[in-house]
Amino acid sequence: MNPAPSQYSMYHVYLLKSTKNDSLYIGYTNDMMRRLKEHNSGLIGYTKKYLPWTLIYYESFISLEDARKREKSLKYFGKAYSMLKKRISFSLNCIE
Repeated sequence: MNPAPSQYSMYHVYLLKSTKNDSLYIGYTNDMMRRLKEHNSGLIGYTKKYLPWTLIYYESFISLEDARKREKSLKYFGKAYSMLKKRISFSLNCIE
């Protein structure tokens, strides 16, 4: 018997970078490709001003609650965000 498809759902916390002005955006989703298309189609309020966007980082979680907690920690707690920026800047050379 196959488990329900929802048992295989993953949730992703992602970091986008605007190629227009280098601003960053943090969000979470269960469908990364759909969400990136929404951002780049101008369907998301904040991000439509700074099109186009490039996905530069994501983390995956089994639990929606864990993804929400991680997104919140990155958005509202400067140390977690600054540590992430430092960690990925070495490999991407795209965040200052």
